[in-house]
Amino acid sequence: MTPPRIGITTSFVNGKQMLDQHYIQAVAAAGGLPLIVPMLESENIMAAFLELLDGLIITGGPAITQNMIGALPDDLAPTDPLRTRTDEAVFAALRNRPVFGICYGMQFINAQAGGIIYSDIQAHKPHAIAHSADRGGKDHDVQIDPDSRIASIMLRENLVVNSYHIQAVAEVGKGLRAVGFGPDGVIEALESEDGRTMGVQFHPERMGEAGLPLFAAFVEQCRAWHDRRQPG
Repeated sequence: MTPPRIGITTSFVNGKQMLDQHYIQAVAAAGGLPLIVPMLESENIMAAFLELLDGLIITGGPAITQNMIGALPDDLAPTDPLRTRTDEAVFAALRNRPVFGICYGMQFINAQAGGIIYSDIQAHKPHAIAHSADRGGKDHDVQIDPDSRIASIMLRENLVVNSYHIQAVAEVGKGLRAVGFGPDGVIEALESEDGRTMGVQFHPERMGEAGLPLFAAFVEQCRAWHDRRQPG
């Protein structure tokens, strides 16, 4: 059986596309074929590449600068414009296929849907704890909506997750709903109303076996999408 082909976006730093190997390992462990999404000038070549994909993972990154509350703090850099342009083009082309956003990826999906982003949770959300490891943030509980897809995937309503973010979702975008919350009320998981898209604020690719069910469910969703689009 051909594994579903999963596109994985990358960061762009000093002229180099960069990707943490944990994402590749997690997709492969879940039975998917990881394909790194290139940053291309040619729209035709990019379209040909994207046609290969059965789903998309939008990975972590620096800062969202769209639909923000407040200015970026000094310890958070904006995303390179080339990555922003690429992410926007890729997401627009693949939004009808399964999409999984992780950390920056979840915030990006929300902003694309018209949602609002806190530029700095601690500066703009009352009583927020530190969610960045560099600011002293630690692993914490996340409460999951029992009626959510993510709860059905994880088979539980309470998770202990890692935490590496300074920004967060302030207002949920159109067609999305918040289904996971940290101990301070920060939104930690989103799902689309049609079930095609999900996003988490934490990094399941760094959680070993505990995070693998999210990737396994996403890969199976991509496999089902691949099977539906095959002729005959």
